[in-house]
Amino acid sequence: MEEILTCVSLTSEMARREFLIAPVLMELMHYTKVKIKVSYSLKVSEQLKGELDYFLQTKTQFLVIEPKNADLQINFTQLAVELIALEQAEFASYSMLYGAVSMGNIWQFAVLDTQKKPILQDINLYLFPTDFLDLLQIIVGILEA
Repeated sequence: MEEILTCVSLTSEMARREFLIAPVLMELMHYTKVKIKVSYSLKVSEQLKGELDYFLQTKTQFLVIEPKNADLQINFTQLAVELIALEQAEFASYSMLYGAVSMGNIWQFAVLDTQKKPILQDINLYLFPTDFLDLLQIIVGILEA
């Protein structure tokens, strides 16, 4: 993976999706029976609608992954809004809704507690490919909870 990354220009969101995030998700499919929806449309109302970049779902859990550009805090805010929209749209029966924002090389996780309503932002940042195994373990743990 590291050899391939030296040959690819990762300046666009599309490149990061294809060469950094997609390989993590493809490897994830070896460990879980996750269904991955790309560009999942979500509409709660005319004001609250959009597309989730990656929507991963098992029988018990799901995870939203949003690949974004350089400002992690702005991207986290967008992820938080998407988690709230998911709760309002169709997933209120889940006690926890999980998400991740990624710039490809950096990942950060979040969880929305649907009972208490806070969105908790993980203070840890995970680097790809350095923390690849940790990333897989976290995502598998979320999906199999």
